[in-house]
Amino acid sequence: MELKEIHSPADIRGLDMKELNKLCHDLRETFLTKVAAHGGHVGPNLGLVEATVALHYVFDTPKDKIVYDVSHQTYIHKMLTGRIDAFLNPEHYDDVTGYSEPSESEYDLFTIGHTSTAVSLAGGIAKGRDLQGEKYNVIALVGDGSLSGGEAFEGLDEGATLGSNFIVVVNDNNMSIAENHGGLYSGLKALRDSNGTAENNYFKSLGYDYIYVGNGNDVAALVEAFKKVKGTNHPVVVHIHTDKGHGWRPAEIDKETWHFSAPFDTKTAKLLHEDSGEDYSEIFMEETLERMKNDPKFCVLTAGTPAVIGYGPEQRKKAGRQFIDVGIAEQEAVAMASGIAKSGARPVFGVVSSFVQRAYDQLSQDVAINGQPVVVTIFYGSLLGMNDVTHLGWFDIPLISNIPGWVMLAPTTKEEFLSMQRWALTQTSNPVCIKLPGGPVRHSEKDVKSDWSELNKFEMTEKGNTVAIIGAGTFYPLAVETAEALKKEGVDATVINPHYLSGVDSEMLDDLKRDHKLVITLEDGVTDGGFGEKIARYYGTSDMKVKCYGIKKQFLNRYDYGKLLDESRLTAYQIVEDIKTILG
Repeated sequence: MELKEIHSPADIRGLDMKELNKLCHDLRETFLTKVAAHGGHVGPNLGLVEATVALHYVFDTPKDKIVYDVSHQTYIHKMLTGRIDAFLNPEHYDDVTGYSEPSESEYDLFTIGHTSTAVSLAGGIAKGRDLQGEKYNVIALVGDGSLSGGEAFEGLDEGATLGSNFIVVVNDNNMSIAENHGGLYSGLKALRDSNGTAENNYFKSLGYDYIYVGNGNDVAALVEAFKKVKGTNHPVVVHIHTDKGHGWRPAEIDKETWHFSAPFDTKTAKLLHEDSGEDYSEIFMEETLERMKNDPKFCVLTAGTPAVIGYGPEQRKKAGRQFIDVGIAEQEAVAMASGIAKSGARPVFGVVSSFVQRAYDQLSQDVAINGQPVVVTIFYGSLLGMNDVTHLGWFDIPLISNIPGWVMLAPTTKEEFLSMQRWALTQTSNPVCIKLPGGPVRHSEKDVKSDWSELNKFEMTEKGNTVAIIGAGTFYPLAVETAEALKKEGVDATVINPHYLSGVDSEMLDDLKRDHKLVITLEDGVTDGGFGEKIARYYGTSDMKVKCYGIKKQFLNRYDYGKLLDESRLTAYQIVEDIKTILG
């Protein structure tokens, strides 16, 4: 059948096996064409084509419910559930997101972008179904390393007790973004090697019935397995061994590189637009690798995202045991880092902004209360970072800067970052979080200090009067630009680089009262609970006016950066307009 004829899964349920195989081929080719032109998650979806087709062929979706873990595996699912036009027609490529999204379709149950949640979510649906006396199948599809997250275990542990229809499909491709880590995966390997018969069976030990499909890219075998469990009256795991990147040779060979990609040429496997500029991932990697050579007590941790912090296979090999990938388990990474620091060794945890929130309890309890000098370096914590609603980098300042004990630093240049991280790894008084700036890497025009132990001391980079502009991290250059624009209006503004986001420089703020009427704060995040509010609160009982700029508290999906800046009045022209209005 023609792909354009697919409006719902019902349209494929009358096909025979030969037609299903052709459908899988056509879906894979169409998917590859789009993702090559548009960018997206390549390997996870190539490996799950047959399983997705088989699920919708066997189960009566949307009555039967499928919850996809991480949901970057849902591209083929979207093609089968009324959204094929967003894959066939380039002008509609942006009509759908890269994750499951309930606003798009009734077949998408949750907005999901973080890992290890599907089993818990699906288990909740199954429990709610049973409480209401309803009858339908509930399927959790978990994979791509998601089992390494603690919530996946919690979901499996509870799901085994449901005593009713609950189907967990384990997509086992022997990969996370990079290779899998953790003892659990040796057990999965034993099951693969024994065609599902190994005595050491994690799922059976929890109480699940168990079915193994050795070729998870054989649609006929998958259809047979799913038919066996459809309508089951007890929890069951269907363990399918798939090939990440299946059907496109470059992604089969180099599974890590092709987990996600910017636009590329399918014939040459070359990116269409190479970025040759400096990158904080590479800067972080080079700095930490060099430190490892001279300090055997130093180590780098990641929670399943080594490429984000610049550690490809070659760099991981060089680092050896000083590089620790705990799998997709941020809580484990932060708590383990606290233990490493307690022992006298020195850890730094490199993490994506939106992922660090998964470890809030450990940041507070295991690190801060225990006073361990853990260092956390945050990537993509910016409006200029990832723009999917599940990956926003706007919330880390309120999240971390308000935990007692944490020192949160906001470098504006490469040199400031390196200086801050080197200091953080030598001091033992506080846990330190470094929020990397967004946008292109900038450089300092003057020497940067090496000692940051006198906390909350801001740097006045330009002395003026009447108006003081405090630009934190990414937005320090905007503060400079705004001050230059104000000069044309006859206002000689003060410019301040605060460096610290977790406290205020009371001495400097008091000094501003003498000849300033207005303080402007600029921060790369939400204003609620953020850095600017600390300044406004400090001046609360004084005559000083304070205007805080940042992003309002909200969830946005795939926003336009320039438009968001305009809406937030985060341009020099708009800030100058506001200042003129405030000053009258």
